[in-house]
Amino acid sequence: MSGGAAELNAFESTVEQFGPRPDPATRAILAGADGTDTAMRATAFAFGLARRQGGRLIVAFVAYRSALTTLGPAVASAVEHDTTLQLYAELRDQMRSAAEELAVPVTFVKTHGDPYTTLRDTADRCQVDTVVVGASQKAGHRFAGSVATKLIRSGHWPVLVVP
Repeated sequence: MSGGAAELNAFESTVEQFGPRPDPATRAILAGADGTDTAMRATAFAFGLARRQGGRLIVAFVAYRSALTTLGPAVASAVEHDTTLQLYAELRDQMRSAAEELAVPVTFVKTHGDPYTTLRDTADRCQVDTVVVGASQKAGHRFAGSVATKLIRSGHWPVLVVP
């Protein structure tokens, strides 16, 4: 993709399908992917679960504003744009490859916002049977609560937290 087109689309929400054609009647599993080690383990676990159950997998990549905004909007925007675009491209390629190799129907969603709210809304909208996320490794989440903890407390669906 050329630089100009990529720059225009970096922060737009997208939905892509990989692997075999999904059957909407099969079990749906949602996994949150942000490129961290725990999220990647959670995604791998979700792939295995979907494959064993003959289900479909929805992988959500949620881009959100970080602490870089304290550096100034221009600096934060440029750094986040490049990082988000690169991470998204890497994750998209990994999801496509795994979907084809494992013959698992995958819907790869890129969206923006708060990870908890986005995952909760995606799970509800897609009527998933299970949500799989990685455990947070941030010390502050012991006090404020992690995305996984908030998803568990919402109580809408089973949540598997992968260490």
